[in-house]
Amino acid sequence: MILSILDNDLYKFTMQQAVRILYPETLAEYTFTNRGATPFPQGFAPRVRQEIEKMAALSLSRDQKAYLKSTCSFLEQDYLDYLESYTYDPDQVILGQEKNRFFLKIKGPWYKTILWEIPLMAIISETFFSMTKPAVLSRKEIKRVNKNKAAVMAANQIYFAEFGTRRRFSAANQKTLITDILSHDTHTLIGTSNVHFAREFNLPPIGTMAHEWIMFHGAQAGYEQANAAGLDAWLKIFKGDLGIALADTYTSRVFLSSFDDRLANIFDGVRHDSGDPIAFINALVRHYERLHIDPATKTIIFSDGLDIEQALAIHKACKGKIKDAYGIGTHLTNDLGATPLNMVIKLSQCQVSPDKPWQQIVKLSDDKGKHTGNQTEIDTCMERLSLSKGQS
Repeated sequence: MILSILDNDLYKFTMQQAVRILYPETLAEYTFTNRGATPFPQGFAPRVRQEIEKMAALSLSRDQKAYLKSTCSFLEQDYLDYLESYTYDPDQVILGQEKNRFFLKIKGPWYKTILWEIPLMAIISETFFSMTKPAVLSRKEIKRVNKNKAAVMAANQIYFAEFGTRRRFSAANQKTLITDILSHDTHTLIGTSNVHFAREFNLPPIGTMAHEWIMFHGAQAGYEQANAAGLDAWLKIFKGDLGIALADTYTSRVFLSSFDDRLANIFDGVRHDSGDPIAFINALVRHYERLHIDPATKTIIFSDGLDIEQALAIHKACKGKIKDAYGIGTHLTNDLGATPLNMVIKLSQCQVSPDKPWQQIVKLSDDKGKHTGNQTEIDTCMERLSLSKGQS
């Protein structure tokens, strides 16, 4: 199910490099959350465990290392040497099943455990569909759907990347999707977050940072300083490369309050991943204008569970205001007629250093009801950030 060690999202490798340099002593725990309360079939956990054990055999080949060196200039030689020696440790993954309830945790050094999240979600998704065998479209219909999406995006000059590894129907269907889009004469696909498929199809690998980067800095520096501390730490490692900031870890309103003229000038733009995208466009444009920055020189990457119709509406709202691009995931890699799993694996605890206690990690959202983590800690976070309960 996992095709190679590169069958993962680029931002996992970029963050692994940064964590290894800046926070090598930090321990982390990740927790699986079944947001959709999907019942899992009997025997599901052992099947997932089999796939996890197979991952211990994955390693970075010389050819893959050469590819990363030539394609990802922001990955340092020391990190590539480390990745060449890296192997997954299945003992870091604890999982089980009680009747139809599946649970999973990952625990260990952050710089080692950070690569598990995306392939584990892909395994969970593909294992579920291979066991439940839902009715899906024929290959002919899948190709028609995929090429129609490519045609609509091209006709409207909407540039997008494929972001669908974590909730894909299968690895084979992800490959089929990319093949179908690239076969359209005027496609506007600008890349994929999946490094394995980026290499296979000679596409740019796309990605910067995930919410866990800012979430960790909430524990390390305090919620009030999390965004600024996280972005400053990012600049220490990448020095202006990978310059898309993530806006909604503790709500976009809190983010904008710390996205000052220095950071707003340095970063090329921001990624929108929750809340009303039109309201966010307007708020960000006003923010840039207040800082005397021309919004037309900046970019918003939209990635919040998008489909093609939503991308069209957002693109129209951006026109003449700010540059836009799109990361589209499940709607591309799991649009065959089955119902995709509504699940996440999130950083839930960390120990910043050996002399510090374990701390709960939380994430707020611009979507009401989608905060993640321990509820008591969520309440504490909201209080410190002067957010009322339920406020986005």
